[in-house]
Amino acid sequence: MPRGWALPLALAVLSGIGLGANPPPALAEGLGLLLLVALAMRCRAAAVGALLVAWMAGAVLMVEDGQLAPGLGGVDLTLEGRLDSVAAQGRLTRLVVSVEHCRPLDPERLPCRTLRRVRLNAYAPPPMVAGERWRLTVRLRPPGGLVNPGTFDYRAWLWREGIQATGYVRDAPPPRRLGVAPADPRRWALALLDDQDLPPRAARWLAALTLGASQRLTDDDWALLNASGTTHLMVISGLHVSLVAAVVLLLGRGLARLAMPTRWRLAVWPWWLAALGAGGYALLAGLEPPALRALTMTLVGLWVSSGRHAPGPWQGWWLALALVLLLDPLSAWRPGLWLSFSAVAMLILIWQGRPRPRGVRGWLWGLVRTQLLLAPGMAAAVLLAFDRLAPAAPLVNLVAVPLVSGLLVPLGLLGWLLAPLPGAMGACWWLFARLAEGLAWGLEAMIAWLPLWHPEPSLTLPMALSLLVLAALWGLPGLDGRLRVIASLVLCLVPLLWQPPRVPPGELRVRIHDVGQGQLVELRTAGYRLLYDTGPRFGSGFTPLETLWPPGQAFDMVIVSHADGDHAGGVAALDARHRVERYIGPPSVLPGERGEPCRAGRHWRRDGVDFRLLWPSRTIHGLSDNDRSCVMEVTAGRHRLLLSGDLGKDHERELLSEMQGAVSLLLAGHHGSATSSGPALVAALAPRHLVYSVGRHNPFGHPAPEVVRRFRRAGACQWSTGLDGALTFRLGGETLTRPAVADRTGVRPGVDCGRLALESP
Repeated sequence: MPRGWALPLALAVLSGIGLGANPPPALAEGLGLLLLVALAMRCRAAAVGALLVAWMAGAVLMVEDGQLAPGLGGVDLTLEGRLDSVAAQGRLTRLVVSVEHCRPLDPERLPCRTLRRVRLNAYAPPPMVAGERWRLTVRLRPPGGLVNPGTFDYRAWLWREGIQATGYVRDAPPPRRLGVAPADPRRWALALLDDQDLPPRAARWLAALTLGASQRLTDDDWALLNASGTTHLMVISGLHVSLVAAVVLLLGRGLARLAMPTRWRLAVWPWWLAALGAGGYALLAGLEPPALRALTMTLVGLWVSSGRHAPGPWQGWWLALALVLLLDPLSAWRPGLWLSFSAVAMLILIWQGRPRPRGVRGWLWGLVRTQLLLAPGMAAAVLLAFDRLAPAAPLVNLVAVPLVSGLLVPLGLLGWLLAPLPGAMGACWWLFARLAEGLAWGLEAMIAWLPLWHPEPSLTLPMALSLLVLAALWGLPGLDGRLRVIASLVLCLVPLLWQPPRVPPGELRVRIHDVGQGQLVELRTAGYRLLYDTGPRFGSGFTPLETLWPPGQAFDMVIVSHADGDHAGGVAALDARHRVERYIGPPSVLPGERGEPCRAGRHWRRDGVDFRLLWPSRTIHGLSDNDRSCVMEVTAGRHRLLLSGDLGKDHERELLSEMQGAVSLLLAGHHGSATSSGPALVAALAPRHLVYSVGRHNPFGHPAPEVVRRFRRAGACQWSTGLDGALTFRLGGETLTRPAVADRTGVRPGVDCGRLALESP
């Protein structure tokens, strides 16, 4: 490739991906016109650029256009395809399927020919192996997930993995195997590893380090690696692939020096041998996106290092980025790609213009210096990508990087090379297991001293920018030492001086979280924090509140409206992970002896905001579980909020005597079911804003069409967590602020009402 082409190539690729993700009107016509102009002017570079932009935009658009049509949600479909991955979790098995053929069982339905990749749950399926072809009867839904500020974006993860629908496997017609899995050395290797007598953690780490089987790591493994800042060491990364390439290159050049003493520096074959070694390692790891990215970066790095008509470091960086995105356009949405390229860019900055170290002492100091200079920049990147900071990472990586790269990876790979000699293989892996257990013990000790930190969301950007400036101050050559020291001291004051925004006295912040088909509302004043309901608990044991906040949160009060699982399902997880001063709700679901029943008439005031319980009355005998719901009214200034749980229409009328006219914000009773929100309540409350806490595509049809029409006639702005994601309101000021929306479509509504008001019948 001619010098200077790498940057334009990368910019063309990035432009195409950006246009494909957010296509403007007449995109195809505009690119076609640009191509015609370039051809007419005989400008080959512009023509190639236009074709490249069009190719990348088309690749992204094909993934978007191939997503399941909404009309096929919940419809029985027949799929034929190959199993990309099979992960068993007890009776539940998670499948990722590359679809070859798809058709609805009902021929009158829309076709599903564009579907290419789906993620499925199969309950107690027959034995399945990755690589097999199967015919499955499934029910699917368009890709989506819970949308809450500062939490894991499941829909974005599905997008970057190219998954166009999710769903489950039906029992009838039963799954049918159409073809066996082809021969796979990786599957053989994992089976051999399972037969070894290794400690469980060492076996998992060996599989992840040498075979790229990161799916074998448990949640505890990930928590330990994340908290210590060593996640990059335990998956197939550029560090490991380049290490293999470097070892093979050194061996090859050593052989060349013996075979051709006078011309060994000119030998090309050691470089090709290093490329083959890196490729073999990545192939053993399954050539999944991280391994493919690492291999591409390593091959370009070998070319740059060889000096044979090679580009410079920065041209190589842009070339590697362009090639990775050409091979996998969706990797542009993977944080791992930008973390990897950020690390390489910082290494170029750190070493460019500086002499290479000499001798063992020089190389050791170079390694330590590089790790220390990398630490603030990588901490900033992780903070921006994952909203977390591992304070132990700089110290841990000084030991962990050479230990993993210099001992664990070589021992693991040497064990595979010695597989025909069980005794030698066992000795290598025995030593690997001892070192891995020692490393794990050290990591646990470090994070007990310096635990993982989740800063306030408002502090994330200032902290990240400060760390980036700190990295530049010490990484860029030629800066005055006094400037570095003074500026570093000033930057260290940022987390101390930056104060996150607080709720003013007399105001109330209300956040209705998106927890699917359930309910969880967080109320905050200047110094008081209350939860109304705790969300559902799904069959897998997952509760959405586990993703909302890091462990160790403090709540002054938790009110559980009633005992239904979609309102009380998260109580156990809440009590296990957080600190709760007091519970109010049904004794059957409350932990310990900190709870008390909900009774009408209780009233308290915090920071100028009034809280009042309106229902149930002291007599609850004969009431259904829904009608025992704890109803709460909150007043902040001129604004009022009403939370009524699942109370039915018959008892809603009894509440009207306790109410004082219209409310500013109402959480629809029973998720908008027709059993609640009767005409009398709607007319009496006339809410300005109404929220339905519902799951997207929920099987109950919530909210009911007649309820939506009833509130529309009353003039309410209607919002839905199923359509709009989590919603945040502020009450108590002069005006009720327009809610902040975590909109799952990525498009903020253009008027002061939710998408439901625009789309519902």
